[in-house]
Formats: sequence, structure tokens, C-alpha cells
Amino acid sequence: MIKVAITDDQVLFRRGMASIIHAFDGISIVLEADNGRILLDALQTAAELPDVVLLDLSMPELNGIETTKILHVKYPSVKIIILSVYGEDRFVTHLMELGVNAYLFKNVEPEEVERAIHTVIEKDFYFNEAFLNAMKNRLSSKRQKILLTENIASTLTSREVEVLTLICKQKTAQEIADQLFISVRTVDGHRNNILEKTGARNSAGLVLFAIKHRLIDPTELL
Repeated sequence: MIKVAITDDQVLFRRGMASIIHAFDGISIVLEADNGRILLDALQTAAELPDVVLLDLSMPELNGIETTKILHVKYPSVKIIILSVYGEDRFVTHLMELGVNAYLFKNVEPEEVERAIHTVIEKDFYFNEAFLNAMKNRLSSKRQKILLTENIASTLTSREVEVLTLICKQKTAQEIADQLFISVRTVDGHRNNILEKTGARNSAGLVLFAIKHRLIDPTELL
């Protein structure tokens, strides 16, 4: 059973979403909170942590961005899915740079929320067409600012680039191992090396790195 916490100051939306998620197979709501501060206070005394936090961006006391930063420090194993009305490209890519595992707009269908929850547990990230289009737009913008060091990509070995490309295509460690005829342990080793070289927080950050440095075309992931 995947344990989910939902944090949103809009009571009607939060309770409606909780009701929808309760109907999903293999997923249960274990915590509801009005804002990031209440969520963090609840996690300090929780008997067990949620596997996934659904997090709104705009909340009083502690917003989604600041909450994300604290969650990464205190609870790095918890997956973070942003649910937001903000569709601007800068919001989407900035949150991915901070290390969230998925970014969904609040107008998505319930089935996509269910798919995103299962996917971030299984593969560490979930990217939909809206995110990939946002990345395409950011890449084509003349004002695009690449925050990661330009020459990092050249330090990756050819095998690391192969592993990174397959991660971008949402292959599991076992699937990557089978395709490259190597062990899962070796795949994990390559992934850890890539994380260290790029400074990415998780697999979502690796995909962001690959797209920014044009190691993969986001249209290939649609």
C-alpha cells in the first residue's frame, strides 16, 4: 500500500482529492495538511512517513517551494508531487531543479494523478507532456539560463550517457541492465556517478540535466 500525504490550503480541493485517491487501488491517504508548516509538524510525530507527498505551491505560512527544500533535507526518501495551477515554464523547471519527482497541473484527470503516484514510486519520477513542452520552450528561449555548469556533460563516459538516456526514457534499473547486458548493481553505480557529477538530486534532476545539455531531445520522451 502506497501511503500518501496531501497538503493544500483549499479545503474543498484537498478533501475532494483525498476522496478520489482513497478510491485508487493500492494507495491510501495517511495525512492531510493545510500548509507546509502543518505538514512538517505532523511528520515529526508520525508513526511512519508517507511514501509520497502531494504538495500545493501557493500556501500560507510555508509555501510549496520552501516545504520542498525542507523535505529534501529532513525526509529525503519521501517523493514529492507538485499539484499547482501555475503553468508557466519557469515554475515547472524551477521545481524540477529543486528535486521534485513530478509536476502536475490541478486540471489533470484523476487517472493521471494515480499514474504519477505509482510511477514516482517505481521509477523515481513522472514527466507528462506539459512538463516536456515546458522544457522545449525553455530551451528555445533566447533568455534561457542554464544553471548547471556547461562542461559537466563532457565528463560523462559513453556508458554513463547510455545509462542516462535510458533513465530519461523511464527504464527501470533492471530494464537498463538487461538492455546493456550489465548487472543492476553496475547500473546503480553508474547512476550514482552521474548524480555526483551533475549535482542532480534524483532521477528527475538527471532528466532535466540531459535535456538542458541537449543529450536528449524532449520530443523523444513524448
